Amino acid sequence: MTRALIPLATGCEELEAVTLIDLLRRAGIEVVVAGLAAGPVTASHGTVLVPDTTLAAVADQAFDLIVLPGGLPGADHLAADPLLRGLLQRQHARHGFTAAICAAPRVLAAAGLLAGKSATCYPGAMDPAAHPDITLVAEPVVIDGTVVTSRGPGTAMDFALVLIERLAGRARRDEVESKLLRPGA
Repeated sequence: MTRALIPLATGCEELEAVTLIDLLRRAGIEVVVAGLAAGPVTASHGTVLVPDTTLAAVADQAFDLIVLPGGLPGADHLAADPLLRGLLQRQHARHGFTAAICAAPRVLAAAGLLAGKSATCYPGAMDPAAHPDITLVAEPVVIDGTVVTSRGPGTAMDFALVLIERLAGRARRDEVESKLLRPGA
């Protein structure tokens, strides 16, 4: 079964986290939600999320995708976690999918995964002058090889659907999307 890891940190963007968890699970992808520490995680707007486990407990497991919700200070907590940085670098080295939305693409940048790539993020989350080796574009979702990035809460559904397509194919994405009753879909 296809597996995705979604690390959660205090201050994450709850709309992004929940959208990713929900839509990936609707697609039949096994989603493991892992907190940086044990216990509930309070998101950026006060919603309390309960991870399945801790990041340390699943650090030696293999995942097809590691996807990071954004939000502040959540993305800063993710970027500061050495265990997550190592997991992201190992995932990238084995050509597994990594993805990030909103402020979280800067976590991928800090781990060295965006060098020479095109990416997007929440406006102002990454200074182009500080990242001259990254081509920042203002698109809802950007795919560059095995790295997928997105802009923010309003693009979370599109982002999740792109990830489903990457992991499970176009037909599975279409099946999930058709049940959402999205305008124009």
